[in-house]
Amino acid sequence: MIHLYRFQELNILLDVGSGAVHILDDAAADDLRAGRDNEELDALVREGTLHAPEPDADAFSPEGRGAVVKAMCLHVAHDCNMRCGYCFADAGGFGGARGLMSLETGRRAIDCLLAASGARRNLEVDFFGGEPLMNWDVVRALVLYGREREKPPGKHLRFTLTTNGLLLDDEKTAFLNEHMDNVILSIDGRPVVNDRMRKTAGGEGTYGKIIDKLLRFKDAREAAGKLYYVRGTYTRHNLDFAEDVKHLAGLGFKNISVEPAVVAEDDPQMPWALTEKDLPALCAEYDRLAAWMREEDAAGRPVSFFHFKIDLEQGPCVYKRAAGCGAGTEYVAVTPEGDVYPCHQFVGEEGYRLGSLETAGGRQACPALCCRDAAPTVSGATNKESSKTSIFSRAHIHTKAPCRECWAKYYCSGGCHANALHFEGDILTPHRLSCALERKRVECAIGLLAAKAVGL
Repeated sequence: MIHLYRFQELNILLDVGSGAVHILDDAAADDLRAGRDNEELDALVREGTLHAPEPDADAFSPEGRGAVVKAMCLHVAHDCNMRCGYCFADAGGFGGARGLMSLETGRRAIDCLLAASGARRNLEVDFFGGEPLMNWDVVRALVLYGREREKPPGKHLRFTLTTNGLLLDDEKTAFLNEHMDNVILSIDGRPVVNDRMRKTAGGEGTYGKIIDKLLRFKDAREAAGKLYYVRGTYTRHNLDFAEDVKHLAGLGFKNISVEPAVVAEDDPQMPWALTEKDLPALCAEYDRLAAWMREEDAAGRPVSFFHFKIDLEQGPCVYKRAAGCGAGTEYVAVTPEGDVYPCHQFVGEEGYRLGSLETAGGRQACPALCCRDAAPTVSGATNKESSKTSIFSRAHIHTKAPCRECWAKYYCSGGCHANALHFEGDILTPHRLSCALERKRVECAIGLLAAKAVGL
């Protein structure tokens, strides 16, 4: 399988099997499109970087996925001090009662992660909400607890936190810079764009309330040499989202992610929802963003855009590139009540509760391994494969029919299981709109690296 496309002034050819990227002149590109013989292309075939066989699908086995859990999302707050229009989490409540995680439940979760991690040393704990800073004392205590608990088994917990910034202050900033490996700051971009969707519980815009706090945090974070991202969301209201990336870069933020709002397309209450009709405009906007990033890079002002970062060396093994995020197998989410779900986007989803940390007999040894009940059926699943573990183990690019024929499969790894379920009705059927956007982003990401590699 190959993919030939035009990126600005370049003809780029991706060989899916080998992962090789070639830049072709116009004559070679025309020959390839027309199916004509070309000596240079024939030479690439002989050296194994064109029309190379793909990794053997039969060699990939989901057997054993879930035997080791390496990442956990702790929902320390099912509550939020914002009311964002596109929030998938029902303003932090996830469709249920609002509440905060207790310190004891958080400790049980960390103990379970350490117990379920097998021989793996490096583990991840993500503090999530809602707004996790609303439960700051518990966040702080859990970090310190984790630091003590990781020592006896020789583990290392990598902590991350996502915040809207309203509650950031100097004390929290100092602690986060000392203990958090990554912090994600939520802001959508330009003031008018941000305030249209990101409001307080009282209906006020939030840009003016958070921007100075985020900038102070950024400065302190960079001085400490620690990683952070600003993460925004775009809707039909800002199809020109490249302007929001420019705005954030102009403020000095160095690591930026602006992602599409993924919601139902036919809900009259959501006129801002993206649809497949928006794809031409969105693809053109990614092209415009890539062109601007090349200009900034040439001027000595490089910008890091999350969705244009790609590994052309194929560092992750083929198993990882085929399996994707590991939701429901290597990654789980824990609610304030101690319920365990495949990931944060499945929380509250009927039928996808994996189990609970709270039992009559006390704490569970491992939520991911001990609490897997019967699950909804998945198309093509046998009785033996009807458990939740098997459902998510089977969700990889070799079992998703659209992925098998997609040139971008080894870069997106099959997409988000939750989006597939919520919008296509089956975790083995990738969300079409998300797929189209991901293919465009991969084209731009490869194009930017290719242009830089040849000095353009």
